[in-house]
Amino acid sequence: FQLVESGGGLVQPGGSLRLSCAASGFRLDYYSIGWFRQAPGKEREGVSCMSMNDGDTYFPDSVKGRFTVSRDNAKNTVYLQMNSLKPEDTAVYYCAAVLMFDECTQSVFEYDFDAWGQGTQVTVSS
Repeated sequence: FQLVESGGGLVQPGGSLRLSCAASGFRLDYYSIGWFRQAPGKEREGVSCMSMNDGDTYFPDSVKGRFTVSRDNAKNTVYLQMNSLKPEDTAVYYCAAVLMFDECTQSVFEYDFDAWGQGTQVTVSS
């Protein structure tokens, strides 16, 4: 029951990155997926929720319109596409899975997620 993130790196402001979250030991499409980030000295922040119903997603205002999320069930992987990146997006990004049937809202980020990845560093800097 493992999640592994990849795809982080250094990107210039205005650039894009796509993070991957690959699952092993369970089917990712049975779960709702959250993406979180944590910058040094700051609290963890939820940046994306995709429910078991893939039509239901949620993004906070800080990333809305810039981040999108998608799922490839054949690869048992979820992707976070990040566009128009800003220096304030710099953080370690984590994906997490939760067995949840609720609609994705801000409150989902407070749920007790069942599995977490190890994180991948995203640095936005010129």
